[in-house]
Amino acid sequence: MPLAARMRPRQLSEFTGQQHILGDGMLLRRMLDADRIGSVIFYGPPGTGKTSLAELIARHTRRRFERLNATAAGVKDVRDLLQAAEKRLSVDGVQTIVFIDELHRFSRSQQDILLPDVENGTISLIGATTANPFFSLVAPLISRSQVFEFRELDAHDLVQLMNRALADVHHGLGDKRVTVDDDALQLIAKLSDGDARRALTALEIGVLSVAQSSRHVDLAVAQESLQRRVVRYDRAGDDHYDVASAFIKSIRGSDPDAALYWLARMLEAGEDPRFIARRLVISASEDIGNADPVGLMVAMAAQQATESVGMPECRINLAQATTYLACAEKSNASYVAIDAALSDIRSNSVLPVPMHLRDAHYQGAAEQGHGTGYQYPHDAPGGWLSQDYLGVDKRYYEPTTRGREGVFRQRLEEIRKRRLLDKERNEP
Repeated sequence: MPLAARMRPRQLSEFTGQQHILGDGMLLRRMLDADRIGSVIFYGPPGTGKTSLAELIARHTRRRFERLNATAAGVKDVRDLLQAAEKRLSVDGVQTIVFIDELHRFSRSQQDILLPDVENGTISLIGATTANPFFSLVAPLISRSQVFEFRELDAHDLVQLMNRALADVHHGLGDKRVTVDDDALQLIAKLSDGDARRALTALEIGVLSVAQSSRHVDLAVAQESLQRRVVRYDRAGDDHYDVASAFIKSIRGSDPDAALYWLARMLEAGEDPRFIARRLVISASEDIGNADPVGLMVAMAAQQATESVGMPECRINLAQATTYLACAEKSNASYVAIDAALSDIRSNSVLPVPMHLRDAHYQGAAEQGHGTGYQYPHDAPGGWLSQDYLGVDKRYYEPTTRGREGVFRQRLEEIRKRRLLDKERNEP
């Protein structure tokens, strides 16, 4: 078997990482100590120990352990397993832990089959998934389970795991008598992105490649063993949304360096550059707005350039727009204003269009009073005159004092003051 499979922990003390759920006093540890394991969902990236912990739990609780892979199992397989578990419990009094890897691959009907036996305690389900269970699993199954999120292992955990593999003669690489430099271990840990399987695989390749020659893994051998780094990124799952969220929030927070990092991660992982361009166009109005109206022009130009030239050259256009928007003055006043107006329309009576603002260009409109009394602003000094455009007093748009919007704010304050004075003057 590969090193990663041979080095699976055989007792809880050997398990590496996930102390936020398995450390002393943490919920999963308390459930194990009390032997009260019900149904749980393990959710997180590959190589973080979901399968290993499921096997340890079965061993720790002395229950029968049955394993299915959702990519290969059908409805009949599930039904047969559940029937055997029910018989085992009624005849021998032995409870069964059913571990289903890639649980999100089960259809809704397959997931529904599990519900009765999960609810009545015939089985304890341990589901492992790399997809967000709140999107990929049926709600009744989630409501009957505890969800535990697994995190990437840090560099310290990975180095510790690799050192254990190097020392283990029976299951690891101890019989190879190969020395590995500390900086080589650190490099493997850093470039494995928290994935224990990836780290152990790279270590095994490095050790086996020198086992018949120098018996020494240095930085160069470690780098060669890793080959090209594959950036973990699920374009249909959490990575897509989480990285895009970090990208936009970095722009909003005026941090061009962070925004460029998330942009680079998306591009390196093969994200559709047109998706990124669309997000920039949205951000230009949502986060920059009238504080710097040029931001929307830059974003639209970047979107057009992306469509025209494609990758890899459009990365430059996207980077230009990203850094401009990140450095621009910020305002969400337009965004807040339109949502306030929409909320007003949805929750209150719709206002009629004042007669003097109604369309008067067609024959017969004037006889109905359409357009009567309308005053043309361009005929007034300064291009403004006091005129009612809504019929009631409403205020949605509140410009900030930042950038170009500060000029708008000053002008609006002046207009609103003059309108108020005219209104008071015309009141009886």
